[in-house]
Amino acid sequence: MQLHFLDYLIILIYFAFVIGTGALIKRKIKTSSDFLMSGRSIRLWLASLSFISANLGAQEVIGMVASGAKYGLMTNQFYWLGAVLAMCFLGVFMMPFYYGSRARSVPEYLALRFDERIRGFNALTFAAMTIFSSGISLYALAKLLEMMLRWDFQYSIWIAALIVMIYVLLGGLTSAVYNEVLQFFLIVLGIAPVVFLGLHDIGGWAAVKHSLAPEMTSVWRYTGNARENKMGVNLFSMCFGLGFVLAFGYWCTDFLVVQRAMIARNMSAARRTPVIAAIPKMFMPVIVVLPGLLAAALLSRHTFHFSIPLSDDGSINYNMTLPAMISYYYPTGLLGVGLTALIASFMSGMAGNVTAFNTVWTFDIYQSYLKKNGSDRHYLFVGKLSTIIGILLSVFTAYLAASFNDIMDFLQLVFGFVNAPLFATFLLGMFWKRATPDAAFWGLITGTLSAALAYGLTLAEGKGGWIMVLHTFRSGMGQAFTISAIAWMVCFAVTVIMSLVTRSRPEEELSGLVYGLTKIPQSKKEPWYQQPLTLALIVLSVCLALNIIFF
Repeated sequence: MQLHFLDYLIILIYFAFVIGTGALIKRKIKTSSDFLMSGRSIRLWLASLSFISANLGAQEVIGMVASGAKYGLMTNQFYWLGAVLAMCFLGVFMMPFYYGSRARSVPEYLALRFDERIRGFNALTFAAMTIFSSGISLYALAKLLEMMLRWDFQYSIWIAALIVMIYVLLGGLTSAVYNEVLQFFLIVLGIAPVVFLGLHDIGGWAAVKHSLAPEMTSVWRYTGNARENKMGVNLFSMCFGLGFVLAFGYWCTDFLVVQRAMIARNMSAARRTPVIAAIPKMFMPVIVVLPGLLAAALLSRHTFHFSIPLSDDGSINYNMTLPAMISYYYPTGLLGVGLTALIASFMSGMAGNVTAFNTVWTFDIYQSYLKKNGSDRHYLFVGKLSTIIGILLSVFTAYLAASFNDIMDFLQLVFGFVNAPLFATFLLGMFWKRATPDAAFWGLITGTLSAALAYGLTLAEGKGGWIMVLHTFRSGMGQAFTISAIAWMVCFAVTVIMSLVTRSRPEEELSGLVYGLTKIPQSKKEPWYQQPLTLALIVLSVCLALNIIFF
């Protein structure tokens, strides 16, 4: 691929804009709260777009297109089954506890609900997960630049990391939020032409269905047996593993996305943020899944001179599906827009993870365990220093992602280890006052260990089985869903059993933290379009209709 002056100019304008945004916001950064929590002053529409964009990084854009080409239309379930319901649940039922407790982070809520042990454990595991996720974003961009522009892989990693570090250091979380909103529109505008041009070449959706195997163009029909679909999952692992454990575990407990609702101006805006974000989330498969299906259809028709690069072992490198589509379709100028969209997805993904990392490190690790009574100016310094450390750690973890054929397989595996047991802890902690600190702590520990054990005893695409192989999965995705389900069930069972034989905290200490002991804000006086429950029901109805249409 050959870039021209106009393409480079578009990319440089984007870099200048994101750094300039950070420089403008820098003047408003006076306290650690301004830098790490945006002073809880973000408007609803910004918070909602930031909420969805925080999950629209390079690993999702490139990874979901890869999954679309590899698994087909079932990839849509990461949005319809694996996101929308959980986002609505977060807004309606969980945000009153997060926002009402005035916790600055998810680990801090755990400290208020249980004790410092759980806060520390969650803070450390979450910090590790954000670094892994940030590293994936970095790897994705570096590989993209290497394959498309022949830039050196290591050179690309360090230059890209430096740009992210500059604008986050300048503007903190607010800078990340504004750039996430910009990135959302860039991705839609930058990738939409691929969809239109691909559909035009193939002859529309009916021609796509004709070109591919039936299981590639159905969402539910082939989930009765894991051997009948490309993803290698059955109905139970799809609904329970993805739709319940991974979906709720991510959207309801992952601080990276929850933080975007926690920085809204008030409780009403905080509750509506994830529900409103679910609206564009439902339709994102058009942008990030359909290109993968179009690529698979193009490959099936030998009349098109389209190809996807191969991995070293000779198999298709699905992670390069979207770059291959952009290279195939885009001329000068439009090529720069498409490449800028991909770069923006990386920037947003990495910056989102780094800003979540620096908040958790500063408030939940450093302030809680290393220096409790420092000045606000000191914690502002620590927040900026942890930003630099997070960037450097991300660089080193980027190389780990290179061993996975599909980025989403790797990401779902990481979520299975961290988010799956954590959701069981949150579910019991928020909605069962009897859940005790000792039970929650050991539930988290055993849930995480059970995920590691399940990974060591199963094999998928050459990954896992480091203890012995008791079962082999057809895909890494099926393995990740099963591991997450096991981790959740173990954590849930251990927490319930231990809670029945250990002492719970007094009810007066749980006010504002547990359902039944907390006054839930009433929104009956607000217009219907501002009521979280009403909005959620509308969103879920539309989502159900989409599932029926593409059954």
